[in-house]
Amino acid sequence: MASIKFRLRSNANKNVSIKVRVILGRGKQDLELNTGFSINPKDWSETTDLPKQNTPENKVILNNLKKLESFLFESINTDMGESVVIDTFWLDAKINECFKRVVKNDTGLLVSHIQYIIDNANTRKVKTNGGFKIGLSASTIKNYTLFKNIILEYQAKTKKQIQFVEVTKPFVDKFTNWLVNTKKYSTNYAGKQLEILKTVCIDAEKHEIPVTPYSKTIQHFRESDTDRYIQTLSFAELEQIKNVDLSNVEQLKEFKASNPELTKGISITPEALNNARNWILIGCEIGQRGGDLLKITNDNIRYKGTTIYIDIIQQKTNKSVTIGIIAPHVIDIIENHLPKEVPHQKLNDYVKVVCKLAGINEVVKGTKLNTETNRKELGMYPKHELITTHCFRRSFATNYYKKIPTAVLIGITGHSKESLFLTYINQREDKDNNADLFMKFYSDLHKDKTPEMKIILNTIAK
Repeated sequence: MASIKFRLRSNANKNVSIKVRVILGRGKQDLELNTGFSINPKDWSETTDLPKQNTPENKVILNNLKKLESFLFESINTDMGESVVIDTFWLDAKINECFKRVVKNDTGLLVSHIQYIIDNANTRKVKTNGGFKIGLSASTIKNYTLFKNIILEYQAKTKKQIQFVEVTKPFVDKFTNWLVNTKKYSTNYAGKQLEILKTVCIDAEKHEIPVTPYSKTIQHFRESDTDRYIQTLSFAELEQIKNVDLSNVEQLKEFKASNPELTKGISITPEALNNARNWILIGCEIGQRGGDLLKITNDNIRYKGTTIYIDIIQQKTNKSVTIGIIAPHVIDIIENHLPKEVPHQKLNDYVKVVCKLAGINEVVKGTKLNTETNRKELGMYPKHELITTHCFRRSFATNYYKKIPTAVLIGITGHSKESLFLTYINQREDKDNNADLFMKFYSDLHKDKTPEMKIILNTIAK
């Protein structure tokens, strides 16, 4: 049984705070906090432990205290049945929730610390391979901002603010269920939110904010390799894209008229389509993320003799990578037709058009965004509908895997280790291939050496 009482802690001849006291289980828990209301002790009834009804102001305070009492009883019954931790953090949150008060600078609130991370993003230390760097990347800040919005939406749904001390296993299980079954987020996206939640909790503890032991061990997840459907452009398909005629204006007009959904919002002109084609052909030869690819200018291009290099500092990892360009058609693009930057989403739209015109129409299994639900749906689609700028990087990694040493490919893509690279292209480690490569390199290393003559003595046993 729970009991709720109100009292004053002072008899001063001035307004003093009214406190609420919550007692649970025969005194096993005794919580007390300010209600936010105050009254002069002469207007307080020692008999009822409530305000006297001698002024309109006191009647308003009485009604508010009755409202709080009812709200707390209801919340206790609900939360105790759901294994929610009831403590001073809980009581403080309930008082604020009852009167819809905005809590500012409350370090115990999950949302407050997420905002703290965002506000201090430019001075936060980030671990790198070489030590530390200062400042979160734009993509990381975006992830924290999206996570904060998700938490705000979940709080609105549950009608309570989340304290760090409430991040227990039951809470995480319910939150996960909401992400996957109510919001219909993909496995990877839902798992990413749990990963960020764990990171925020660990960071909060470093700032001496009390957290639950469980919050530092939250299990996040991602889809299994067998559930992943990645799309790549093979060398043969890239040849189709390279050779497709995009110059016939009349044919392009007819194509636009017969494909209104595919061409919606973009200009179907030879110039625009050739620009997109050049981004595809460069992207599939240099293995970089779309954001890094689209930032390439003449400043990134460097000559060493007759060899062309592209130098890039990857936005996501801050890694510096250099790619040598060998393919003649890509050299021609870089020297004579370097494409113009296009908004990322616009390029994704153009890429689909170019691929369809090039005949990349095989029906394949994959996930496609449903614009009505704003969720990706698994199904069978023409391949050109599934191609995006991110496929360029995967195409590079997939096409050159086993043709070029994996260590070299990783140095270009920027993956931190081979296991991540192999997961990225849905491949398992091929130990025989590693052995074959070793023998090939060993053979090449010694091929110019003169064979040694060995003299074998023919001795006769006596």
